[in-house]
Amino acid sequence: MIAYLGQFAADFPLFNVFRYITFRTGASMITGFIVVFLFGPAIIANLRIRQGKGQPIRADGPQTHFKKAGTPTMGGLMILSGFLVSALLWADLTNLYVWTVLLVTVGFGAIGFYDDYLKVTKQNDKGFSGKFRLVLEFLIATIAAVLIVYAGNGSFATSLAFPFVKSLLLDLGWFYVGFAAFVVVGSANAVNLTDGLDGLAIVPIMIAAAAFGLIAYIAGNVNFSNYLQIHYVVGTGELAPLCGAVIGAGLGFLWFNAPPAAIFMGDTGSLALGGMTGTIAVATKHELVLAIIGGLFVIEALSVIIQVASFKLTGKRVFLMAPIHHHFEKLGWTESQVVVRFWIIAFMLAFVGLSTLKLR
Repeated sequence: MIAYLGQFAADFPLFNVFRYITFRTGASMITGFIVVFLFGPAIIANLRIRQGKGQPIRADGPQTHFKKAGTPTMGGLMILSGFLVSALLWADLTNLYVWTVLLVTVGFGAIGFYDDYLKVTKQNDKGFSGKFRLVLEFLIATIAAVLIVYAGNGSFATSLAFPFVKSLLLDLGWFYVGFAAFVVVGSANAVNLTDGLDGLAIVPIMIAAAAFGLIAYIAGNVNFSNYLQIHYVVGTGELAPLCGAVIGAGLGFLWFNAPPAAIFMGDTGSLALGGMTGTIAVATKHELVLAIIGGLFVIEALSVIIQVASFKLTGKRVFLMAPIHHHFEKLGWTESQVVVRFWIIAFMLAFVGLSTLKLR
């Protein structure tokens, strides 16, 4: 919305600043933080009244988690409020990539909200049908993938780019739509599995948002993309303010989610933010790099897949408990040790992922 003022820079030189993506990204970050910080207490108080017993705690979970009973969930509403206000204010609303990311974020957030609602009202940790939820997620992700292909350029729009190799492109044709939808849905559910400890998911999400904000800015700038020899994708630079909005809103949420958490993110936030990250990775042609930058989420998801597969095939469990952050709790790590050490892993993986921009 405010980005539109940049068109009047010729008459009002002061408005020229609104044309700069870097300025709007920083402003978006600040706006997101302020919105969540100011309205967070009211949202938490309202959710606490409406939810009563709060988010149900897994009966088979670590014993230390039972003291968290009564903590409200759906904290993703706080994050999404700050994110949406910032995005609508500072992003270029004529950009199709922006609306595609907003579609996925809001759509996945709505799915997560309904899941959280069922958990709270029924007081169990099952939510609604996993199969039906996946169908809805794939429907939204497929629509987003089609929009991204439509916004792209010819065969490049349906091609898969490879890190470390500057010229290799694999044209998947319309199979790319299915692949892109899988990336978005996989990213959303991997983040959802990671959200199990106070502050565990939100910081890696902010790290990934910062990394992809930089990637989006570079990929959308013809000079920088040519210099670093990465593929130029027209229009993706406008996704940087969205990443800034996530960082700001995430910082505001972390203020209240820091141990002991006053509110949990819930599926409302984890599905929305995971889906958003996956969509930006698809739009910028860095789907494979997402597996590196979001490596922590991949590890969490793989731990669940391995655990389930092993138990069904052999009757034995590989981990003491899955997802893997609970395994380390069972080993005796304190919650804060698990969280901070996983943050460190997320930081290092993001640096590795960003290194692919130069190592070509």
